[in-house]
Amino acid sequence: MTFPERFSNLPDYAFPRLRNLLDAHAPGGEVMHMTIGEPRHAMPDFIGEVLAENIAGFAKYPNNNGSDALLSAISNWIARRFGVTVDPEAELMALNGTREGLMNACLALCPEKKHGKQPVVLIPNPFYQVYAVAAVTIGAEPVFVPATRDTGFLPDYASLPAEVLERTAIAYICSPSNPQGAVASRDYLRALIALAEKHDFKVFADECYSEIYRDAPPTGALDVARELGADPERVVIFHSLSKRSNLPGLRSGFVASGAQNIHHIRRLRAYSGAPLPDPIQAVSARVWADEDHVIASRALYAEKFDMADEVFAGIDGAAAPEAGFFLWLPVKDGEEAAMKLWTQTGVRVLPGAYLSRDVDGENPGASYIRVALVAPINETRRGLIKLRDCLYT
Repeated sequence: MTFPERFSNLPDYAFPRLRNLLDAHAPGGEVMHMTIGEPRHAMPDFIGEVLAENIAGFAKYPNNNGSDALLSAISNWIARRFGVTVDPEAELMALNGTREGLMNACLALCPEKKHGKQPVVLIPNPFYQVYAVAAVTIGAEPVFVPATRDTGFLPDYASLPAEVLERTAIAYICSPSNPQGAVASRDYLRALIALAEKHDFKVFADECYSEIYRDAPPTGALDVARELGADPERVVIFHSLSKRSNLPGLRSGFVASGAQNIHHIRRLRAYSGAPLPDPIQAVSARVWADEDHVIASRALYAEKFDMADEVFAGIDGAAAPEAGFFLWLPVKDGEEAAMKLWTQTGVRVLPGAYLSRDVDGENPGASYIRVALVAPINETRRGLIKLRDCLYT
């Protein structure tokens, strides 16, 4: 199969599909964007100062792996947050946004064959679309596993046939999940890592939403792997400042894993990646070291969670999530609901099918819409009330 042919079976990216669906029609009211997960809370107030202090760094080529200061700040954050010690010199790499890492880690770590056969990459369905593109880029077979209400909105990888698991090279897991906001429990992660140990595959844990939660902090996969004494190369975790610190435009995150995995990812990045400029690394180091702004932002999300519960009280399945900042709302048909909402109210949401893949004629996102709770609370309340009155009354 040629390189272009690998991509021919993928659906179009979600937001161009949404534009094609809606933009031929006039909005039915004030336009309110509740589609993209772009945080709109205030970013930390020290960003400009730190950037100005380090502005001369734009005149230098940046460190591919991350500066000592940045990697130290990240390892210290991991220790505070998860109680895990990570060697910053060997087990970490700074990322130009975690999308880069989620893609490049698959290219760097997925074998061309497993047991002489095409490798499998397991993907929750619905999913962040880079997972699937990474799989087909490397020539692996993406296997989409439903993450539905019946499975707690997390994929049941253990239910797959042994033949599939024996060919599996990588399993992506997103916790808290995008779009449903489900959190993988410690028991779930123990079982997944044990399954990975049994069948010799790697777990790619996308934990970008881990700092936005209602009650208890979500468990981290690296924490569980260390607790189990799993192979250090078994788990690869990805984090970002986009959601944690309201800095999506900074394009700053990290990947952490065993030293061998990080060596391979760094080596690929040296040729194909885009290292963070030194001033951005300096800002990132300061941001990872500060928790006050994270706590303040989380409190704002908590207010919006409570408000959403009030707006949708009595509507089955419409409660705000455990974590993350999306509502995953049940409707009869996601595309029809999005169109009705746009043409009657001007509120713009994303059909769930655009984040999912048809498997055996079923799309687990087809009867949902995704709604982002990123705007200020009063704007979010107006949008949700319009949505409720349009779709549920």
